[in-house]
Amino acid sequence: MHGGLSFNQQLLQGVVNGAGTCLSSVEAAVCVPYPYLEQVRVALAGTLLGWGAQNVSEHAEGAYTGEVSAAMLGDFGCRYVIVGHSERRAMYGETDSVVAEKFASALASGLGPILCVGETLAQRDAGETLQVVAAQLDVVERRVGVAAFAGAVVAYEPVWAIGTGRAASPGQAQEVHAAIRAKFASLDEKVAAGLRVIYGGSVKPRGAAELFAMPDIDGALVGGASLVVDDFLEICRMAGR
Repeated sequence: MHGGLSFNQQLLQGVVNGAGTCLSSVEAAVCVPYPYLEQVRVALAGTLLGWGAQNVSEHAEGAYTGEVSAAMLGDFGCRYVIVGHSERRAMYGETDSVVAEKFASALASGLGPILCVGETLAQRDAGETLQVVAAQLDVVERRVGVAAFAGAVVAYEPVWAIGTGRAASPGQAQEVHAAIRAKFASLDEKVAAGLRVIYGGSVKPRGAAELFAMPDIDGALVGGASLVVDDFLEICRMAGR
């Protein structure tokens, strides 16, 4: 929950100006708070950058005051929407089943859901990381089917690394990413091969290259560094390499 019209304009213009040097070989998008979707749509039209939202309702329409549907996001040209971010789960009580419904709603409206999964520090310390992540994925897969993940994006975000400045090591991240891909491969190898598994957890320019060098890390869900033009562009360059 950052931004304002003036700040956004400077940020977006800076990214657009630098996009030519780093986005030719990667796909990048910005996911913004709802009020700024029109500003982003105008600013990014015709550029290499896509855009999306940070959340979506699981309902198509109706008496859900304050909610925003996937169809509404589609009206703004959104390509993506983040579902199940750890902050939504922890602060707003979004359960795995609610996240699954949001994923399904996004798909039904032609959006690409970026599904966030990850464990808390207590769960990691208890050796439960892979089980927790698998359980979060299971609920969504049962709701939409494995075929719905073809070309999809799953973001592994260890909760203990969100906004803390403490990132998982490349090896720790790779272990979970590989497990996610293997899980889908056990259901459908073609889907697993096309699945993009990205890392989100205090991603900074420093250390990004080591993350992207891992065989099963396909990109990043960038948090605080996305608010700094040079940092975001540098992470894109690292991904391109």
